[in-house]
Amino acid sequence: MEHILSNKALLSSLIFLIVYILILFEKYFHRTVTVLIFASVVILLGLLDANKAWGYIDYNTIFLLFGMMNIVIIMGKSGLFHLLASKILDITGNNIYKIIIFFTTFTALASAFLDNVTTVLFLTPIIIRLCENIKVNPVPIVISIVLASNTGGTATLIGDPPNIIIGSIAKKSFVDFLIHVSIPAFTGFITGLIVNILMLKYIIKLDNIKIEQKDVEQIEELEKDLVMDYKLMKISLGLFILTIILFIIGHKFHWETGFIALFTSSLLMLFTKLSPIEIFERIEWATIFFFIGLFIIIGAMEEHHVFSIISKNLINLIGDNLYKGMVIISFSSMFISGIVDNIPYTLAFAKVLKEVVGINSNLDPLWWALSIGACMGGNLTLIGASANIVAADISTRKGYKLDFITFLKYGTPVAIVSTLIAIITYIVLHIFFLH
Repeated sequence: MEHILSNKALLSSLIFLIVYILILFEKYFHRTVTVLIFASVVILLGLLDANKAWGYIDYNTIFLLFGMMNIVIIMGKSGLFHLLASKILDITGNNIYKIIIFFTTFTALASAFLDNVTTVLFLTPIIIRLCENIKVNPVPIVISIVLASNTGGTATLIGDPPNIIIGSIAKKSFVDFLIHVSIPAFTGFITGLIVNILMLKYIIKLDNIKIEQKDVEQIEELEKDLVMDYKLMKISLGLFILTIILFIIGHKFHWETGFIALFTSSLLMLFTKLSPIEIFERIEWATIFFFIGLFIIIGAMEEHHVFSIISKNLINLIGDNLYKGMVIISFSSMFISGIVDNIPYTLAFAKVLKEVVGINSNLDPLWWALSIGACMGGNLTLIGASANIVAADISTRKGYKLDFITFLKYGTPVAIVSTLIAIITYIVLHIFFLH
């Protein structure tokens, strides 16, 4: 294959660049409308056949989002999020630093064993409710948990969609991920958390945010008046736990997480006898259609080998120098995943890397550099990972605008520093323990 871009490859890349720029100006152009328009343009211009366009949509991601949104909506109807918000205040009190550290640590741990989209879907409504109660802008804290979810998700096979892709293509097991990337993910998280708190401290002046004790006490009083549907809460939590168990064991049976979520969320609606129409009205459809449009636009680039050409040029830089390759792949993956959703990028690059490792098995550790870069690169921009978009849409719908520039300001430094520390950690581990 030639190592230069064809005219169609250049045009599909130009369209993506235009979409990216318009997303930057989301104040004037809603990102979902933007991607749907240009997804249509890609097909109308003949860059992607309409039938092939459907094939480039990652339905596992779409069904995962749809199913987990259903489950979270039903759990919310039970009063669970209100209850959790008040209980968390019992632990953290009115200390804003404790609130951020508690939420981010919990998010990172949860994202290692749940899909990070699931974690964000579950926690974002809780955070928004909590912040409304204590009269604090939830946007910086929402961003903090998203950053933690992408970093924590790096640690295991099931934590982040790129790892699921790598595990499938490279034939890596759950234990393989624990051995190779759990410790780098931990060091990356701790470093990223420190950077994030320092930024919040000096950008939004955390020290000046005072949570009044009377607000905390008022929440405790409101808790007594909350109407809880404990039966619905038990059923929804039970199906949620079942979903997570199926996520963990599903890889042995080749069950896609999206279809698991679709199945269990449908069971939940059946058992609770709730109206699907009522539930579907609250689905974040803008998020789902954003991904559908983005997959088609990215599909045109993949169709014309944009990712393969870029990837092969990167491989040429590596030669047979393993550690040079780790640094190049981790950082190039971080930056590319930051501007292209990390799912289609990982899928494209993993196909190239499989060929490379097949020729030179000594380069097998490059899979872990790809995992670290692609997962942590999701923190670089708002469109870098599915969890980012989901959190942004939930926050915006609740009345707290989380735009591209705001996310960029907090996410980029965390992505760069955490990736750097994580890849250094892995190289040290490889030299002394994994070689």
